[in-house]
Amino acid sequence: MQNFILSGHTKDMIKERKISEDWVWRTIKNPDWKNSGKDGNIHYFKGITEHEERILHVVVNPNITPMKVVTVFF
Repeated sequence: MQNFILSGHTKDMIKERKISEDWVWRTIKNPDWKNSGKDGNIHYFKGITEHEERILHVVVNPNITPMKVVTVFF
């Protein structure tokens, strides 16, 4: 996705947690909701139909260019 990169940690978590990279981009592009954390990061949330409607949480650091996906988890 343009203007975003995945951190090394995020790439590891995608593999370890069996999270589809498509789900990450879908969550950022069309979240069910999002908020700004006290940590200064943007937190995106989306129910993933293909994964029993579990909520995917994607954390993005918006203070660098390109914005960096810091971590992902259910």
